Amino acid sequence: MSSLALREPRPLLRQRPFRRLWIGESVSFVGDQVSLLALPLVGVLTLDASAAEMGLLTALGWAPHLLFSLFAGAWIDLRARRRPIMIAADLGRAALLGTIPLAGALGALTIEQLYAVTFLVGVLTVYFDLCWTSFLVAVVPRRQLVDANSKLNVSRSVSLIAGPSLAGGLVQALSAPVAILVDGISFVVSAVFLRSIDAQELPLERRHDEGAMRRLREGMRFLAGHPVLRAGVACTSTLNFFTMIWFAIFVLYASRELGLSAGAIGLILGVGAFGGLLGALVAARIGARIGIGPAIVLGAVLFPAPTVLFPLASGPEWSRAAFLLAGEFFASVGVMVFDVNQNSLNVLLTPHRLRARIAGASRFFNYGTRPLGALAGGALGEAIGLRPTIWIGVAGSLLAVVFLLISPMRGIKEPPEEEPE
Repeated sequence: MSSLALREPRPLLRQRPFRRLWIGESVSFVGDQVSLLALPLVGVLTLDASAAEMGLLTALGWAPHLLFSLFAGAWIDLRARRRPIMIAADLGRAALLGTIPLAGALGALTIEQLYAVTFLVGVLTVYFDLCWTSFLVAVVPRRQLVDANSKLNVSRSVSLIAGPSLAGGLVQALSAPVAILVDGISFVVSAVFLRSIDAQELPLERRHDEGAMRRLREGMRFLAGHPVLRAGVACTSTLNFFTMIWFAIFVLYASRELGLSAGAIGLILGVGAFGGLLGALVAARIGARIGIGPAIVLGAVLFPAPTVLFPLASGPEWSRAAFLLAGEFFASVGVMVFDVNQNSLNVLLTPHRLRARIAGASRFFNYGTRPLGALAGGALGEAIGLRPTIWIGVAGSLLAVVFLLISPMRGIKEPPEEEPE
């Protein structure tokens, strides 16, 4: 009996370190979703931003992933402890976001401040996220990683439901700048829970004699030489580029072209995000039933296909809202099926000593395409109009699955049991 207990870890929610990590992240997820809608609404409603300015604002939020991910990953791989970096990033983001409602109250808020805060919050997010994978492995037993990712994505899905609706209501009741304060508070909560976690981080192979470029090359070589990880990066990068083309102007499109209010947009995103909750609940089961690789391929189709409904939105106001809601719901199912299985497989296929570097290299491509897509969306929205631009983004994202279909991904039924070398 005792040997069986050693082999079978307790359920995750009965493990105090994971429970604290889960609670802190869940609160932070809600705050993030409030800002995700409130920040562009500050631009649209408070500062009367154009399509090009909205594209630039979105691009600046993702640009740090392109500019800093590679070197941040190499630097983090030399740090024995990741938690202090994560706590500092949380507190820094809280302070930065707090300047927006303060400037709004003083009547001094400008689009330039919005640009600066968005960019700097993005920089700190890079460092937090690249520490996250290694810290999660220190908190969660290896065989429970898929379950942990599933639970965290359930929380993320709940935040997708609650966050936009909360943001829309706060914007209409108080103002968009004040709504952003909720995200700042959530980062403080996250830092408090991180500080309280008792977890022994895994030892690292400390090799200070290696130069930064050599460490970067090692991570890039591993990623480029691994056919499954390489295909996943190519697929995700393509999805992100074309998705950001329409995402950068989505709030502008829904508000100005479809004539929907801030509250209606928040409600659409919140109710539609129930699909993400459904996807997070079934993602691990789908991976277990058809195989983790085929589940990733399925998610890469289910995610972009429903977004066809966005540019098709027409008719009376309730019909336009229904098109957006249905597209958001079914796309949210697909993205969770894709993310839960893809993120888990990436961790399991990567050696611990390379995790931050591989995460940084992957993020360089996966997230680095987002600012480029956002800039393209803003420029196209100005040049050809909002609806044709959304059509381009939707059509391009449907092509991403090709990278998975020509790779070994679809043949992977079970994740590896042992740590890769």
